[in-house]
Amino acid sequence: EDGRGEISALFLLLTYCPLLFKPPTLTPSCAGEAKNIPPYPGPNKMRDCYCTVNLDQEEVFRTKIVEKSLCPFYGEDFYCEIPRSFRHLSFYIFDRDVFRRDSSIGKVAVKKENLQKYHGKDTWFQLQPVSADSEVQGKVHVELRLSEVITDNGIVCINVLECQGLPIVNGQCDPYAAVSLLGPTRSEAKKTKVKRKTNNPQFDEVFYFEVTRPPSYTRRHFDVEEEDVDKMALRVDLWNASNLKFGDEFLGEVRIPLKVLAHSGLHDAWYFLQPRDNGSKSEKLDDLGSLRLNIVYTEDHVFPSESYSPLRDLLLRSARMEVCPVSASAAHILGEVCREKQEAAIPLVRLFLHYGEIVPFLSAIAQAEVNRTQDPNTIFRGNSLTSKCIDETMKLAGMHYLQVTLKPIIDEVSIPPHHCSWMNDRNVNGDIFKNTENLRQYVDRIFTVITKSGVSCPTVMCDIFSSLRESAAKRFQDPDVRYTAVSSFIFLRFFAPAILSPNLFQLRPHHPDPSTSRTLTLISKTIQTLGSLSKSNPSLSRSQKTRSEVTLASLVLTRFMIKRAQGRNRFGMKNFKKRWFRLTNHEFTYHKSKGENALCSIPIENILAVERLEEESFKMKNMFQVIQPERALYIQANNCVEARDWIDILTKVSQCNRKRLSTYHPSAYLNGHWLCCKLSSDTAPGCTPCTAGLPANIQLDVDGDRETERIFSLFSTYMAKLVKMQEACGSKSVYDGPEQEEYSSFIIDDPQETYKTLKQIVSAVQTLEQEHAQYKRDKFRKTKYGSQ
Repeated sequence: EDGRGEISALFLLLTYCPLLFKPPTLTPSCAGEAKNIPPYPGPNKMRDCYCTVNLDQEEVFRTKIVEKSLCPFYGEDFYCEIPRSFRHLSFYIFDRDVFRRDSSIGKVAVKKENLQKYHGKDTWFQLQPVSADSEVQGKVHVELRLSEVITDNGIVCINVLECQGLPIVNGQCDPYAAVSLLGPTRSEAKKTKVKRKTNNPQFDEVFYFEVTRPPSYTRRHFDVEEEDVDKMALRVDLWNASNLKFGDEFLGEVRIPLKVLAHSGLHDAWYFLQPRDNGSKSEKLDDLGSLRLNIVYTEDHVFPSESYSPLRDLLLRSARMEVCPVSASAAHILGEVCREKQEAAIPLVRLFLHYGEIVPFLSAIAQAEVNRTQDPNTIFRGNSLTSKCIDETMKLAGMHYLQVTLKPIIDEVSIPPHHCSWMNDRNVNGDIFKNTENLRQYVDRIFTVITKSGVSCPTVMCDIFSSLRESAAKRFQDPDVRYTAVSSFIFLRFFAPAILSPNLFQLRPHHPDPSTSRTLTLISKTIQTLGSLSKSNPSLSRSQKTRSEVTLASLVLTRFMIKRAQGRNRFGMKNFKKRWFRLTNHEFTYHKSKGENALCSIPIENILAVERLEEESFKMKNMFQVIQPERALYIQANNCVEARDWIDILTKVSQCNRKRLSTYHPSAYLNGHWLCCKLSSDTAPGCTPCTAGLPANIQLDVDGDRETERIFSLFSTYMAKLVKMQEACGSKSVYDGPEQEEYSSFIIDDPQETYKTLKQIVSAVQTLEQEHAQYKRDKFRKTKYGSQ
């Protein structure tokens, strides 16, 4: 079993949080707002503040800067799958002064094990002072031993074996350890060698400390238990060697009392590094203000695939029309018992997308909902399982579609001035006629680009819309219903929300400012109205669209990163340099600085693979390689989340390249050979299988087992409702009168078939519950305190 999780940090409100992960998932909630920040010590009391989200000390997200405020409102959300282990999820408030220097004001640090206490809740946290002595992460492996007695003295030896997960300070980590024996009258210190360019150093150095007996000691032989061991301890300090005049940076410490040697004389254990206890008094907590967060953290424990076969097969039968009616299927039942339909929709859509069954599943539940709809004007307007599942599918499969249709105009709207208004709007700045004309032009351009975008619409969305159209046409006589059934999704649930909140759909990096937000609201409302009134949209109908597999290239990305110079000639330099990288649908380029001409351009069709690069290659973390026909480009991202994003995005845009590699070298070619397989030829075939690719028409990497585990967790959480639904099936089978109020919340078209499925669900869930319980018992029994 491996842990898979994620975190969602939402500044203010997490509207949409997809679930993902093989370590934990961090949807770090971004900061909603801060209040009572101490004023700036100058004539202008206001501050320009921004907030960062950190895994331990590694920044993974940064908000916009809110200017001239002591109570900044951010309203930004951030989601990521956590690519590594961590101890704290931290949020820092920084102030940027007139010289563009950043100084920390305070922080909120939540331990990983405490994240569930705040899950999904708006919580105000007091800002804590930021101190270099309190910023620690990582762990150290030490071995303590008591040597044999030597005359009147004893020897305590400590072996500092290794460390893991030390922080990278100012782009580098050159750690060493200082070992001290602490007692009432002693404080000796000895140091290891410095290990360059690694945050996982291997020391394996032994230090000896002589323990003398007190003058009053009269016995001939030394006995450690009779020494005053309660007042003695070994301290291991980790430091980052620095070439700067300010000295070495403190990374953390551990203190191990000598009494651990009292029984066996040998102690071997891992320790988490701790902050330095310097006895100084901290500031008053009220002095720094507070920060409001909504944190959503999900961690899954996933078994091997065969453990999920019974439940997975039961769910997939929902899409394969093997259960009739569809309301009796396991997937539909999940939507009935969950408190919110969205809870069920997220894992169901991802599971069916993974197994290529999303279109038949959505067609089946949409047909059932259409048959229950009496008024054609309300078709697909409710928050049903069908609506939520189609919404989720459009978000996952249609992200690039939004990019190519809306992003250019949204970017233009976001550049002031952009005053817009309706003719009857009294709260208007400037010329109302000019503002109304601005609005008309924006709406006209957006509506035109939408109605002409049929060929860019992802195949899976077109298939779903085609099915909706056919179901509506069969159910209602009104010929326009076939189009309003589609427009209710494509306009009201897809394009309009993306225009209203472009930051939630990755069209803009931050929440829009108030003026832009007002303009986008007006455009969104107008587009909704046009979508509701439009009689047809033939560009989105299946019969008139060009069927083509559209490769869902990822978003256009730009970022400063570190690259290793290519050294294209024999004596070319191969040092590391900071460059501005830019990715489009057609090429991957890097530039000396933003806005300058490209120094190198790599066509997307020349990317043969994109893979991680092992840290040992250059003693640098967060590196990946873009493999081309003649060479590999080695790049270091700014953090672990960013590295993962670049690998995923570059993989997706190059997924359909015909000459993609099946194997690669996980380490670099240095000093005349590959570090991984030791082959001397720089053109030698790779020694490791490449990461599996994704289907070209789905912009998503789904773990099917993990989604099944999430569905199991939902069924387990709502077991009481499953039992109640079974009772409702029994009641409906024997009594066909008016529906009892306690059972009326369930849709049960066929009580016998529904009861049969419920029985299978309960059996599969109980089996998995037993497996989880047994695993936890076994792990608890085997876990040793002090083990890694």
